[in-house]
Amino acid sequence: MKAILLAGGKGTRLRPLTIHTPKPIVPIFDRPFLHYQLTLLTQVDLASVIALHRERKARATIVLTPVDNPSAYGLVETDDRGNIQRFLEKPNADEITCDTINAGIYILEPDTFDRIPKDTSWSIERSFFPSLIERRETFVAYVYRGYWIDIGTPEKYMQVHRDVMDARYIGHRGLKGAPFAAAPATAWVSPGARVEEGAIIEGPCFIDEGAVVKAGARIGPYSVVGRQCHIEEHAALEHAIVWANTRISQEAIVRRSILGRHCHIGRSAIVDDGVVLGDKSVVTDYSRL
Repeated sequence: MKAILLAGGKGTRLRPLTIHTPKPIVPIFDRPFLHYQLTLLTQVDLASVIALHRERKARATIVLTPVDNPSAYGLVETDDRGNIQRFLEKPNADEITCDTINAGIYILEPDTFDRIPKDTSWSIERSFFPSLIERRETFVAYVYRGYWIDIGTPEKYMQVHRDVMDARYIGHRGLKGAPFAAAPATAWVSPGARVEEGAIIEGPCFIDEGAVVKAGARIGPYSVVGRQCHIEEHAALEHAIVWANTRISQEAIVRRSILGRHCHIGRSAIVDDGVVLGDKSVVTDYSRL
């Protein structure tokens, strides 16, 4: 048996954050997203997935997960025995017949690969899986009901940080020294960070190694301050994610926004309500975004 962890995708919905940073390694707190994906595999019971695959003598088995809003994804319909019936891409409200979507974990028999053409761009979801259904081959589903999230949009990217802070996602506890693993909903401050007397730190939040938070600055709930960031006097962050080496100048405010690496937010500038800035962005003094 061989395993492949797919780490492709251009991360177009996360641009401009992914212009210089591939989606699989965008940071979640102090480590790449890929670390969390590997840990999420220590939660899915892969032994049970493989056992089902072998028991049913399946040509392919796919892990599905239920979601609250099925219309935002492609649905995967099954019969009462768990056989895959069809894939329905982003259905209308009147087309929704189930709530299960592709979780991105597959068990595949190698002798099915001969249908994949060489030197051709070919989709496993749009071509390989439909071929199994068309040929009436045994193609079954395993439903996983644990934590799952698509971080492909800024909103979901921010949500995964909140979920870790609030202990909704417990898989990170398998990562040695992972933030919030032992104490969720708190202020997590690296021993290598410098928080001056008079700074206000309101949990849950995260302050990484080498960051400096000056006197009078406020790090509000659900904020993430990356490595080597400088948060100057009386600046304020709230529900904000700030990547490494970014400077927030005096009296600037960043709310509900994401800033890439090496950004500079000028004095008394306001960045608010869903702004996403790529690496090396500059917001001049007193500007408003």
